[in-house]
Amino acid sequence: MRYMTAAEIRDTWLRFFESKGHKIESSASLVPQNDPTLLWINAGVAPLKKYFDGSEKPTNPRLTNVQKCIRTNDIEHVGKTARHHTFFEMLGNFSIGDYFKEDAIKWGYEILTDSRWFGFPKEKLYMTYYPDDFEARDLWISLGVDPSHLIPRPDNFWEIGPGPCGPDTEIYFDRGEAYDTRGKELIEDDIENERYIEIWNIVFSQFNSKVGLTRDQYPELPSKNIDTGAGLERFACVIQGTKTNFETDLFYPTIQHLEKLSTISYDGQMAFKVIADHIKALTFAISDGAMLSNEGRGYVLRRLLRRAVKYGRKLGLFEPFLHKLVQDVVDVMGIYYQNLEETKDIVSKLILKEEQKFLETISEGERHLTDAIQKEGNHISGETAFKLYDTYGFPIELTVEYAEEHGAIVDLDAFYDALNKQKERSRNARTQIGSMKAQEEAFLNFKEPSLFVGYDHLQREARVIKVFEQGIVLDQTPFYATSGGQVFDKGTINGLEVTDVIKLPHGQHLHVIEAQFEQGDEVLAIVDPKTRLKTIRNHSAAHLFHQAIKDVFGKHTNQQGSQVSDKSWRFDFNHYENEPEKRILEVENLVKTYIQQTPLDVIIRQMSLEEAKRIGAMALFGEKYGDVVRVVDMGWSKELCGGTHVKNTREIIDFAICSYESI
Repeated sequence: MRYMTAAEIRDTWLRFFESKGHKIESSASLVPQNDPTLLWINAGVAPLKKYFDGSEKPTNPRLTNVQKCIRTNDIEHVGKTARHHTFFEMLGNFSIGDYFKEDAIKWGYEILTDSRWFGFPKEKLYMTYYPDDFEARDLWISLGVDPSHLIPRPDNFWEIGPGPCGPDTEIYFDRGEAYDTRGKELIEDDIENERYIEIWNIVFSQFNSKVGLTRDQYPELPSKNIDTGAGLERFACVIQGTKTNFETDLFYPTIQHLEKLSTISYDGQMAFKVIADHIKALTFAISDGAMLSNEGRGYVLRRLLRRAVKYGRKLGLFEPFLHKLVQDVVDVMGIYYQNLEETKDIVSKLILKEEQKFLETISEGERHLTDAIQKEGNHISGETAFKLYDTYGFPIELTVEYAEEHGAIVDLDAFYDALNKQKERSRNARTQIGSMKAQEEAFLNFKEPSLFVGYDHLQREARVIKVFEQGIVLDQTPFYATSGGQVFDKGTINGLEVTDVIKLPHGQHLHVIEAQFEQGDEVLAIVDPKTRLKTIRNHSAAHLFHQAIKDVFGKHTNQQGSQVSDKSWRFDFNHYENEPEKRILEVENLVKTYIQQTPLDVIIRQMSLEEAKRIGAMALFGEKYGDVVRVVDMGWSKELCGGTHVKNTREIIDFAICSYESI
C-alpha cells in the first residue's frame, strides 16, 4: 500500500470505475435542487435519487462520483472523535438495473487490493455481511478473502420503510494492535474503536419491503441496483497512516495555519479540529450559494461559524480569524472543486462580516453566562438561556456546550417554552392588513375556475361567477392581482372603482369593490392603461436591476422581496456590506444602458421547469413552481415571473435609484 494524496485517491477511484464502463458524475451542489426532503446533500446517492426512483433515466446505468456532503446531526461530536465531520466527501459507484452483487464485490476487491489501484494488504481487510446473504459471503471467499475475516451481522441490511431495500456488506481496515489490543469482536459487537476503520459500504438493493411481511418474505425487485459509499477522509487516514482524519492532507494545512495564527501547537487539541472542520463546511456551503441566516440551512451555517469562533477563543484568537482560513480550504480542495477559486473572495468577505457581527456580542453573552453559572450553579434556567439567545444572539446549542464545560445543565424545556411564547406574541402583534386572505372557509371551498386575460387585454366583458362579502370574482378578468411583488391593477368594473385585487387560494382574482352585484351579472372590466404602463415599466426595470446587481455586486446577490407599483418599486436583496455611491451608480448606469443604448426585446414563454433551468432562468429561492413555468426573457436577464412586462426595454424610458439602505 503506497502513500497517496487525497487528490490521488479521488482520481484513482474515478479512473477505476470509468475503466469498468461507469459514467463520471460531477459532484452536485450541497444545496439540494427540487428535493424538499433534504436540508443538504448528505450522501453520494442523494442527487441520484431521480434515477433510482425511476423518475429519470440515466444515459448510462453505471455511474460513479465523488460527492461533497454535509451532515450536522452529530455536530457536538466533531472534534471529540477521530472521524466525525460536518463536511465530507463520499466516493460512490452505482448500478441502475445493470450489474449486481457479483460484479460489485469483484470490482470492490480489485480496486482495494490490486497494486495498480489502492493496493491494500488483503490480510488487513475485514468484511461484514447479512447473515442470510451467503452469496455475498461466498463471493468474498472466492476472491481470496480469509473466511475468518468475514463477519455476519444482523444490522447489515439497508431498509427505510416500504420500498427498495436489501443486504449490504461493509469493508473494514485493521490498523493493528497499536490502536486496540482487542480483536475482531470489536466489529462483531459493533464497539466504537480506533483499530478497525469502516471504509466502504456496498448496498445490494434487491428486495421490495412491504408492511406486514418479514424480511424473508420480501419479494425480489425486477430491477436490482447497487448503491455504495466510501468516505474519502477515512481512505486518506488509512492510506496516509495518520492517527485521525484531521492529520491527513485534507485538514492539516488548515491546522498548521491555525498554529501560526494562535502560536499554540496542535497536539491533537479539539479546538483545532472543530475549526478545521467547520471552516471547510462554511467555505463549501457558501460557495454553493447558501447564506448565513436565522433559519433553515442558513442557521446551520451561522451555528457552525459561531461554534468555530468560540473554539478560536480557546486558542487566544479574539479577533476575526476564520476568513483567513478560506484560502487554505481553496488550496487543498480547489484542484477538484474549481468553483472554490472563483468564489473565495466573496466567501471570505461573508465570513468576515459574520465574525465581526458575532464578536460584537459574544463577550457580553459569555460574561452573562458566566455570571449565571455562578448564581444558578449547575442548573441554568430556561429564562437565562432565552435571554442569551434573544438579547445576545447566543444559539441555544452554544449555551448548552458552555454549560456542559462548566458541569452545568440547561433547562431546555423552559427555554423552548419561552421561545414559543415569544413566537406567539409576534403572531398576535402582526397587523391585520390582508387578513381577508386568511384561510377563510368560503375562499378555500370556492374552486370554480377564473381566467386571467390581462397579459393580452386591458378590458373584458365578463360574468360574475361568485359574490363574497369583500368583492366579486369574474369568469375572466384583465385585472392583475397583487402577487410576486407586483401590486394590483387599478381600474373600474361597470364604471365603479376597483380598490384591491386579491389572489384567492385556488388562483382566482377577487375584485374588491363597493357595489352590489349578483351572481350571473354581465360586467365590463377595464384596467387603467396609464397605471398599468407605469407598473410594467417598473417591473421590467426590476428584472434589469436584479441582473445588474449580480454583475456588479456578485452572483450571491438574490432577490429577497420586492414591491412594484405604478409610482416606484422597492427591491430587497441579500448582500454583505453597504456599497459606496460609485458602485450604486455603476448598477444604475448598467440598467440605463439596456434601456437607452442597447434596448432588449422582452420575450415571454411557457416551458418546463427543467428547460427554464437549462437556459439559465433565475428562480426565487424558496418559491414553489409548477412543472410548467413562465419565463420573462430579456436576453441579458432571464427570470421566472408571473407579472406583466413591457415588450422592449426602451419602453421603460429611464431609470434612477432614489435611495439605498441596509435593514
